[in-house]
Amino acid sequence: MTSSHEFQTEPARLSDAERDRVLGVLREGAAQGKLSHDTFVHRMELALAARHSEELRALTADLDGESRWSQWVYGTVGRVSAFSVRLRRAWQAEKLPPLLLPEPGPHPLRIGRDPGNGLRLSHDTVSRMHAELSRQGSLWVLRDLGSTNGTTVNGSRVVGSVVVHDGDMVGFGRMNFRLTAR
Repeated sequence: MTSSHEFQTEPARLSDAERDRVLGVLREGAAQGKLSHDTFVHRMELALAARHSEELRALTADLDGESRWSQWVYGTVGRVSAFSVRLRRAWQAEKLPPLLLPEPGPHPLRIGRDPGNGLRLSHDTVSRMHAELSRQGSLWVLRDLGSTNGTTVNGSRVVGSVVVHDGDMVGFGRMNFRLTAR
């Protein structure tokens, strides 16, 4: 016979929502000046390593001063704001000129101002060797080549490489396109 102590009463893994809530409280606390930079960084590391809800609650115990009503209002406003950003990006994506994904080949498609690139973009904000697009298995991967003005995917700057899909908005400097399959 087994005792009840052998059964786990806590969830096996913290939910992403729990962790995100705590990270948000920590960011807000730092923005309001309630946490020093070092304390903020230390607590963020602890939040990411936490295994139980009690550990997360302890990290924000001195910061959770708002009522549930305030938290609900701020959370709702944040979600509505995020939705409007996604809606604006989707609206803009349809207006962008299409960038046709190339046929998969042994070499990546180089993108930049240099005449030797497979896709030459003659714009002042595009670097000579700006980025490259390659097929890796069944995925398309976009890699920034250390460009001056950056490469973006759906509004986020690419650091290193990122997987891209049909319909994504890609930017090279100030030139923006919507990726499209044939």
